[in-house]
Amino acid sequence: MLCDECKKRNAVVHMSKIVQGKKEELHLCEVCARNKDVSIEKNFTIPNFLANLLDAGMGSGIVKGYDEVLKCNHCGSTFREFKQNGRLGCDECYQIYKEKLKPLVRRIHGNTKHIGKVPKRCGGIIHLRKQLQELKQKLQKAIDQEAFEEAAVLRDEIHRIEEEIRK
Repeated sequence: MLCDECKKRNAVVHMSKIVQGKKEELHLCEVCARNKDVSIEKNFTIPNFLANLLDAGMGSGIVKGYDEVLKCNHCGSTFREFKQNGRLGCDECYQIYKEKLKPLVRRIHGNTKHIGKVPKRCGGIIHLRKQLQELKQKLQKAIDQEAFEEAAVLRDEIHRIEEEIRK
């Protein structure tokens, strides 16, 4: 892909931003990126990125002093360590630090719940839960509209899916 600016060299910097709900992309070569004062981090890592976000205050909602006290019972890591290196110690940390991670995830992704498609290979239970949620919404709508026969069918389908999830 060629640089959007000079149209001569290959683009090595790819930037995206959302402006008034529309995605804008800019692809620059190294020379044009430097001319536009876009810093190019050679040793970019996700843990460093997360640690920098937390240092920049994007993890607002995190209570100061609380970081040292809260510790993972499984691996012994603290949230303070996560803030320093951008890495959680183990899979248990996600549950332990769940409430502290929510503001950061919301800031990065815009939400704390996945909304969208799920790959078919991991779809099973996730697909059933999504279907269950949709059926519950339809059930509520049917009840509000006093369509009780439809509501009974939806209720039965909800029970069937709940049983399937429990298996």
